[in-house]
Amino acid sequence: MAKRTAKNLLVGLDIGTSKVVAIVGEIGTDGSLEIVGLGSHPSRGLSRGVVVDIEATTQSIRRAIEEAELMAGCRVQSVYAGISGSHVKAFNSQGIVAVRNKEVSEADKERVIDAARAVPIPNDQKVLHVVPQEWSVDGQEGIREPAGMFGVRLEAKVHMVSVSVSAAQNIHKCVESCGLQVDRLILEPLASSYAVLMPDERDLGVCLVDIGHGTSDIAIFKDGSIRHTAVVPIAGEYVTRDIAAMFRTPTQAAGEIKIKHGCALPQMLERDEEIEVPSTGDHPPRRISRQAMSEVIRARYEELFRDFIKRELHRSGFYDLIAGGVVLTGGSSKIPGVVELAEEIFEVPVRLGLPHNVRGLTEVARNPVYATGVGLLLFGRDHLPGDRSELEHGGIKQALDRVMHWFRGNF
Repeated sequence: MAKRTAKNLLVGLDIGTSKVVAIVGEIGTDGSLEIVGLGSHPSRGLSRGVVVDIEATTQSIRRAIEEAELMAGCRVQSVYAGISGSHVKAFNSQGIVAVRNKEVSEADKERVIDAARAVPIPNDQKVLHVVPQEWSVDGQEGIREPAGMFGVRLEAKVHMVSVSVSAAQNIHKCVESCGLQVDRLILEPLASSYAVLMPDERDLGVCLVDIGHGTSDIAIFKDGSIRHTAVVPIAGEYVTRDIAAMFRTPTQAAGEIKIKHGCALPQMLERDEEIEVPSTGDHPPRRISRQAMSEVIRARYEELFRDFIKRELHRSGFYDLIAGGVVLTGGSSKIPGVVELAEEIFEVPVRLGLPHNVRGLTEVARNPVYATGVGLLLFGRDHLPGDRSELEHGGIKQALDRVMHWFRGNF
């Protein structure tokens, strides 16, 4: 197979609690994205999205990358990596500056973003994203692009995301130990939103819930911009553990049974339907009621939706503003009955979020399991070097750019 040209390739690396996924995408001349490679390997070194074993995580990343390289016929040099976990903090802020030369410029936009991000954060946290929500010129609100407008006062509302310094450094170390560079570190629910949300949903108001193995990530959008993000430490892993404990079966077998026979609504099943489950040790396999297992699954998903996600929606103040409903994605959202159960609890429309706007491998392009990986590629495509549509300040180059803009504006 001929080697592909690296300049047209992007690689998304989803480092999850249960598996590491590497997806290679090729950018077409028209800007379209085609999935050309996929690599996946069980994750042994993470817990709830955080690296707890450097060597094991590095090995999982290396195996996933090698598999993706083989399928795509290329050599991977750098990746867009995702990050999540309970260490993620998010909040909204705003800044105000005077417009220089009476016409809003890119330098003015950067200065007002700097003003908005000038809030204290703990020393063990670092700013990952500063995402503009809306702009205001001389009190005129709701402006989405102020550059070129006339005025004397520029205001900006932004959504800020910070992560643990050590958690980010550990991901960088694992990736770099594989001989790769990290192009960008991206919050996973933000990446997933690029893959599964529609523009009209973002405008109307929507809550994205990415249910993984170790964590469930929440991102709320309204008027086209991200308004709130949160990470819940309850996800598919807890369903698996409940099945293992209730039916005395090994955890790995419980996970396989959940995927193959799981259902979140007992009424969808035949009452006398049974399945065979392995026993622990050298005990023979047993037969259990599939409906009984469904009751266990329902109880855990009810807890996730009602006690964690719905409570977070109320706490954020956006519960009554998500007219577009809830979009579920991630590997643990695929179980039959989960969407219907969520609709019953949230009392708003709920749908399963599948990646869109990509071509290529069908198993990736239309599968919620790979929503984050595909989203990392779409984020990377939309924020290639030189694209300043989202302002993120971090690293030496960004710091130097800010100093230069300050000198230009003041001398």
